[in-house]
Amino acid sequence: MQTLLTVIDQEVEITLTPEERQPCEIWTRVMGYHRPVSSFNRGKQGEFHERNYFRETNLD
Repeated sequence: MQTLLTVIDQEVEITLTPEERQPCEIWTRVMGYHRPVSSFNRGKQGEFHERNYFRETNLD
């Protein structure tokens, strides 16, 4: 049984052992559909990591 922990307005550091860690699969949108980055060839993975992300601001 897992316990749900809710912490508000506090910084909590969680440390995991190597046995508790698991890989996280990253997906991205390519040509209108979603694909896992792990399925990309080496060149496409390099392009993915070189992407620049930005956030638009409102012109109010």
